[in-house]
Amino acid sequence: AGVDALGAVPPIKESHVEMDAAWALYESWLKIQMGQAESALIYGFGKSSPGELPIVLSQQLDPYYLAPLWVDTIAFAAMQARVMLEQGLITEAEMAEVVARSRKNAANNPHAQLKGDVSVDELLAEPEYESPLRRHDCCPISDGACAMIICTVEKAKEWGKPYAVIKGIDHRIETHHIGSRDLTQSISTKQAAEAAGVAQGPVDIAELYAPFSHQEIILRRALNLSDDTKVNPSGGVLAGNVMMASGLSRIGEVAMRLINGEGKRGVAHATSGPCLQQNLVTVLEAQ
Repeated sequence: AGVDALGAVPPIKESHVEMDAAWALYESWLKIQMGQAESALIYGFGKSSPGELPIVLSQQLDPYYLAPLWVDTIAFAAMQARVMLEQGLITEAEMAEVVARSRKNAANNPHAQLKGDVSVDELLAEPEYESPLRRHDCCPISDGACAMIICTVEKAKEWGKPYAVIKGIDHRIETHHIGSRDLTQSISTKQAAEAAGVAQGPVDIAELYAPFSHQEIILRRALNLSDDTKVNPSGGVLAGNVMMASGLSRIGEVAMRLINGEGKRGVAHATSGPCLQQNLVTVLEAQ
């Protein structure tokens, strides 16, 4: 149904992606690199509000041991946060600082669902939702869409449009057996960052797909971002999370800010699966 809205005649689409549209970008980028295409239209949309998204996502877990228990995404994230707190790797104040910055950054984002000035003390005063997480530590349920066109540099010059360049991209996966992973870090993000070339230059802007406040801290450490990097200037997914489109939106946010002259080099991150199981890292540069 979604392809009809694009106005394509005939309305034919090709997709092998059953996850966030950021992976559709990855597949499209690969086809362009191999010379099979010069340009691609990538889009993703999600309407999660009618259902119980955390429960639905529990069915992507191991079908023998975990899915029958109906452990939802929030419960897994709460366990992850609890482990980090007990090991002294984070504090609840640091988690609240992530949320406060997200809400403040989102003030200038017309598409943000949650925005505004709120203090760390105000956030810490809120009751726990699924201990140790509070409601604000969890991304909201959002409906929306994201679309993007990628192409060769030659095609972009032919069209006369401003653009940002994808300099590196990589996707890594960790086991779906939660008990076999160290949930206090994201090894796959670190590996993807190394392969994509994040460390080959300073990062001015980073948009991270962190559905929970403590996960932004994990990702910042995995990507080895400096204090000079502007993290989630859009507010990130804590300000609005469109399932199947938020990862692509992170790439789009970085690209648009580079095009607008807000930086020279940026990193976008997308994730899928419980507790940052799959991670895609994209490095972009201004033209």
